[in-house]
Amino acid sequence: MRLRYSFRLYPNHAQRSALARAFGCARVVFNDVVRAREAARAAGVPFPKVGELSTSLITQAKQTEARSWLGEVSVVVLQQSLRDAEMAYKNFFASLKGERKGPRLGAPKLKSRKDARQSIRFTSNARWSITDSGRLNLPKIGAVKVKWSRTLPSAPTSVTVIQDAAGRYFASFVIDTAPGTDAARMPDTEHQSGIDLGLTHFAILDDGTKISSPRFLRRAEKKLKKVQRELSRKQKGSKNRGKARLKVARAYAQVADARREFHHQLSTKLIRENQAIGVEDLAVNGLARTGLAKSVHDAGWSQFVALLAYKAERYGRTLIKIGRFVPTSQTCSYCDHVDGPKPLHVREWTCPACGALLDRDINSACNVKKAAGLAVPACGAPIRPEPVLAQRDEAGSHGFPPEACAA
Repeated sequence: MRLRYSFRLYPNHAQRSALARAFGCARVVFNDVVRAREAARAAGVPFPKVGELSTSLITQAKQTEARSWLGEVSVVVLQQSLRDAEMAYKNFFASLKGERKGPRLGAPKLKSRKDARQSIRFTSNARWSITDSGRLNLPKIGAVKVKWSRTLPSAPTSVTVIQDAAGRYFASFVIDTAPGTDAARMPDTEHQSGIDLGLTHFAILDDGTKISSPRFLRRAEKKLKKVQRELSRKQKGSKNRGKARLKVARAYAQVADARREFHHQLSTKLIRENQAIGVEDLAVNGLARTGLAKSVHDAGWSQFVALLAYKAERYGRTLIKIGRFVPTSQTCSYCDHVDGPKPLHVREWTCPACGALLDRDINSACNVKKAAGLAVPACGAPIRPEPVLAQRDEAGSHGFPPEACAA
């Protein structure tokens, strides 16, 4: 399995200038590819091939006076930027044809130096390395200081240097993990859980465990309002406005980092303790258009479920997503009686069929587990048995004449 490991970089003043040049050169090559594609489309001629674009926009461009500064950065950075543009067009056309899952993608647009995120990528051809002292040695940039929070499990195949909106630098390494090593880290277990995601409590397990929602954005609202108010009072184009913008970006980055850390810790804990997990496929985009939009975004359900999915695949666990239209909050988990929808302020209710007193969240978690086929009744057999291939004598029309089948 291929994963990314990200670490904080601390370049000095000269290295920051070199990285800025590399970001700018990569951005120029990407924009040149977009302009060449648009010019070919307007002229009605076939799109130029990757080799033609590499020759004209990189090799020949460096020999001209207008683009001579492209030679100040590693050629691998320019080649990878060209490949990124080609991949963006490939995904765009695949989305138009319906061959790509997910929402419809738009055509690639020109990049700006004011974009919140700048990045460059070095492959093994760039001959980058990690020094004995733990620094990241990049071609034409130098040995950059790295804050190693953990050791890399294997040798990385490429590294991407990223600058975010808060002015921080990160090195993202691509690592190929070994399945045997991952299986040894998390041995198999017999425990299974159903999880109900909410706003009052972030996650509720079928065994009654309730995990409180940290509400990182709500807790930081006072600070965010203050720094945003200061930004609005600064004159546009001034240096003080640039400093205020950094303060706002850093405040939001702290919220996002805290939320991501919480999601990582909780998802790892659940994956370690459970062999199979059932979750509900929530319509986050629809909920984000309601009055609960801020709370929904603050919870970050999509990011949490995505972390559960990749960790389940990595460690040999099973993650089952049930349909969003399954009435988990309307069904009694004891007798399966459907009692109809209930307003959000109703947190407990009594089943009219069996008389059981039900907690809304715990009941939903139990129903999620049932719908995922993870619950076990008293006889010990699973509710949803494993699929079995049909026998030879079970297939077909069982010897009935075609007239009867047609009728």
